[in-house]
Amino acid sequence: REAILDAARALLAEGGQGAVTMEAVAARAGVGKPTVYRWWPDRHAVVMAALMAAPSPGEGARAGKSAFASLRNQLRQIALRFASPTGRHITSMLAAADAESELGKAFRGHFVLSRRAEGRAILEQGIADGEVRRDLDLDVALDELYGAVFFRLLLGHAPLDTGFVDTLIDQAME
Repeated sequence: REAILDAARALLAEGGQGAVTMEAVAARAGVGKPTVYRWWPDRHAVVMAALMAAPSPGEGARAGKSAFASLRNQLRQIALRFASPTGRHITSMLAAADAESELGKAFRGHFVLSRRAEGRAILEQGIADGEVRRDLDLDVALDELYGAVFFRLLLGHAPLDTGFVDTLIDQAME
């Protein structure tokens, strides 16, 4: 499994979206194509899995930190992940893909919604700890935070970097 994910990341970094085929991934990983299909239904799912195989931005986010520090850490990790060559390839693929394509669905399901769920858990703990106000509309707050990040990611009109994330969190704290 790791060899397949490593192969997908290498192919993506070397040749972009077109280089990641099930055949190329299998050959690069030194496995048969059926082995790749045993784990993933198509090349888009392999690419998403390769992106997700890196440590999760939310891992350990609450380790003694405030809710805002945890959110800042998680969103900074997202920004850094997409600043990498693999992250830039994923962004290019997403920008060219239909939202209902397999790639769009995989990104939404495996990356966006899982990060949003992590953010929800962080905010819920912040409410329980008294750090975040109880009347906060969690869905709107999550849309404001993650919507801003993914808007910059997909439109590319301004940098998605740690400075942006810090400003976003600072304004949310107000």
